[in-house]
Amino acid sequence: MLITADQVVPEHLAEATWRLYNNAFEELRAAAVQRHVMVRDEFDTVLADPRVTKYLGLDPQRPDDVLALATFTNDLDAVPLISPDYFARRWPELYAEQRIWYIGFFAIDPEVRGDGVFETVIERMWERVLASRGIAALDICRRNNDIGLPKAIHQTLDQLTTGVRTTPLDEQVYWLFEPPESA
Repeated sequence: MLITADQVVPEHLAEATWRLYNNAFEELRAAAVQRHVMVRDEFDTVLADPRVTKYLGLDPQRPDDVLALATFTNDLDAVPLISPDYFARRWPELYAEQRIWYIGFFAIDPEVRGDGVFETVIERMWERVLASRGIAALDICRRNNDIGLPKAIHQTLDQLTTGVRTTPLDEQVYWLFEPPESA
């Protein structure tokens, strides 16, 4: 598989990237309270934003298919639904020098999961973090936390940089209050 890092996704791959994204995250539409899946306009905006690097996993034998897609940026204003102010307050120097990296999402076609694309893309991202002497963050909903995504990322990074530290930054819990049936 060919892994590319592009600032803008080529026009001819727009539908293939959207299809992959939807297929990869369809379950999250109903599994998480907060919306974790972008609508088409948001998605297209991110794909067209040159501040965000897009890692594409491509099969040279299937030029119109995208088998993996991840977004990565150190311009936190380019990431919808996060607070750049949080990062600026907590790590002012890193923030000012754009040494805080954010993974917006990582979608992998089920037929290539386990083929090393996850590890390869994470390694490429980590190289950029290390080169900048920075840090990396991402949002993981409880469902993906429960299936072990943070552990998988940590294991990959620890193989690249022994002793890497993993720290949860924040947690949001949604509560429901309902009256008894007799009310």
